[in-house]
Amino acid sequence: MSGPSSPPVAPRSLLRRATDGWLDHLRVERGRSEHTLAAYRRDTDRYLSFLAAQDIEDPAAVTEQHVTAFLAHLRRGDPERPPLAATSAARAVVAVRGLHRFLAVEGEVTTDPAQDVQPPTPPRRLPTALSVHDVERLLQAASVGDTPAALRDRALLEVLYGCGARVSEAIGLDVDDLELGRAGDGTGGVVRLFGKGSKERIVPMGRFARDALDTWLVRGRPGMASAGRGTRAVFVNARGGRLSRQSAWNAIRAAADRAGLTGDISPHTLRHSFATHLLDGGADVRVVQELLGHASVTTTQIYTHVSTQHLREVYAQAHPRARS
Repeated sequence: MSGPSSPPVAPRSLLRRATDGWLDHLRVERGRSEHTLAAYRRDTDRYLSFLAAQDIEDPAAVTEQHVTAFLAHLRRGDPERPPLAATSAARAVVAVRGLHRFLAVEGEVTTDPAQDVQPPTPPRRLPTALSVHDVERLLQAASVGDTPAALRDRALLEVLYGCGARVSEAIGLDVDDLELGRAGDGTGGVVRLFGKGSKERIVPMGRFARDALDTWLVRGRPGMASAGRGTRAVFVNARGGRLSRQSAWNAIRAAADRAGLTGDISPHTLRHSFATHLLDGGADVRVVQELLGHASVTTTQIYTHVSTQHLREVYAQAHPRARS
């Protein structure tokens, strides 16, 4: 006598299968990061739920009006979810547009219902940059104590600021990606970073970052790494595994608290500060573009607006007609 049968598994809708195919394409063929894929999946899950509520489960049945209505739904919100800000709604629409464009290119549908739906324009916000003095306070606060964790956090923050690395690039570093040069020669080294889409770039690092990394690799990392099964990661946690994004954020927040710095200070704050201080020091915007790994110089040029404050200060101090 057989036992009770398991309940049947509901088949995936055509839209769900199409979305899974698109996400697989982004992962395998486009090399998108797991962080990006997770964000796209959240956005498309919400989109598919919106369409399912209207009994739409076939990509061929989606029209431009449905996509426009979804955007309005995001901005309006519902009893279960609050309205999305323009930035978040724009990200969701970008995901939806990418999905439908993929289906059209692959020949799964004959038209692209999302091609004329424009995402909302987010308000232009200038990146936040710390002053050089505040960066120094933050870096000093990160190196309180001589524990392996303190040595690691100091090296991590020095890399984020000294190389302008994204947090994902820093925690993704392997030991083979470092070329530290010779200690005591007064110079730095270079680091190989893998940015968005696994795009590789070589970035020089200063002496402070090189020395902090050398100290961590010699005095801190071996003990921590021995707790795990062996890893090539530069930055490891107490279990010997690769450091997580959340742990990197926590290290910066803890250092900011010890330094008495207020505001929203994140790994990206150090990247912003890196770019702004280079431009303030006279670096060409094209050079900064290469160091940051921006595909377009337009993205980098936003930092020139931040540096305008520096120009005003210099003008006020130097020009004879600037002051009353």
